[in-house]
Amino acid sequence: MQLHIIGLGVSETAHLDQAALTALQAADSVIGAERQLATVQHLLSTGQEQIILPKLSRLKEQLTAQADKDCSIAVLASGDPLLYGIGRWFSRTFNPSDLSFYPAVSSIQAACHRLGRAFQDLTVLSLHGRPLAKVRTQLKRNQALIILTDKHSTPQALAQECIAAGFPDSKLTVLEMLGYEQEKISLFSALELAEQPLCSELTFDPLHVTLIDPLGAGGVFPEFPGIPDESFVTDSGEGKGMITKREVRLSILSLLQPSSQDCIWDIGAGCGGVSVELSYWNADTSVHAIEYHPARLACLAANQQRFGVVSNLHVVEGRAPEVLSDLPKPNKVFIGGSGGELAQLLTQAWSVLPVGGVLVVSAVTETTRQQVFSFYQARQAAQDSDFESMQVAVSKGDLLAGQLMYRPTLPVVLTRYVKLNLNAESSDD
Repeated sequence: MQLHIIGLGVSETAHLDQAALTALQAADSVIGAERQLATVQHLLSTGQEQIILPKLSRLKEQLTAQADKDCSIAVLASGDPLLYGIGRWFSRTFNPSDLSFYPAVSSIQAACHRLGRAFQDLTVLSLHGRPLAKVRTQLKRNQALIILTDKHSTPQALAQECIAAGFPDSKLTVLEMLGYEQEKISLFSALELAEQPLCSELTFDPLHVTLIDPLGAGGVFPEFPGIPDESFVTDSGEGKGMITKREVRLSILSLLQPSSQDCIWDIGAGCGGVSVELSYWNADTSVHAIEYHPARLACLAANQQRFGVVSNLHVVEGRAPEVLSDLPKPNKVFIGGSGGELAQLLTQAWSVLPVGGVLVVSAVTETTRQQVFSFYQARQAAQDSDFESMQVAVSKGDLLAGQLMYRPTLPVVLTRYVKLNLNAESSDD
């Protein structure tokens, strides 16, 4: 089986280059949405099977059943298959040797050219099939945002998000039916659009993209690591309760060094300070926040929604270590709370980490410090890790009788271990 993923461009009638046209006309079957099939009808022969694109799970089953057959299948894609399109799914699902891709102009590129905006100056966000709250991770000052939308991320809903984010003066450009005779481009203010949800006169074609120019003071959502404690929902009032304080949180982020495709466990996540920061700044990092306390779980879920980290932050209700066996294997682990099980959690986390994996643990009480020290001794004896440790002690300015003074917070010991490949060291000897 050979799969040809063919981009159709932005046009009412597909205009394909010779390579794409040859692949399309030679295919035994052509799969696409009704609208996509309509754009290539003039290019197909009567003998070619035409299949309406099913859900991806069903499509995988159908194509897998054809894997051993000598056949050619064309799959139609909107615009450029590998620019926020279906091509990525094919790349992850099938053998590269079975795939051929044929690019075309995407709706994002077409929108840029209609408006005279340079593609590299824009942040691209797909909300197609994703929660609207995800836009909160990208609304920033002086950063235009172009969005692929669905029925939940209407221009009106996006305008309301802009206002809630402190950008009430934002401009939203809605580009409908790009490449069709009915193409339409409209400019709105966020305030103007936000007042429209109850008005039946203002509707948009489902085939549209939206460009947002955020304007206003902003400041509701963070634009750099180190979210103020007061921004979080906590179980003891703003910035208080079970949340890792900003200064310590920044040190933890630095020690973990989160990067794309990481899978991170945050054990004892509390109200979610560390988990939110990890997932907010790293869209391609999968963060699993483990917490069992009901009030803290509620705060954790509220912060997940507040900061829009609804795609890559996974709230896990339960007590470690019991729930850990059901989670994807991590390459990095942070232990911020242990419920009296720190010694076991350290051993278990270390056992599941791969070579190069990172374990960071915080300790405040003398008991937890001693357990961390015992684990350090075990690692030293085994010589299976790189080690780094620090004590973070912060005093914050406050007023007492009108005078500035500094209140010390409890010092926190942070320890980082990186797992070594002992077999490689032995072979070198």
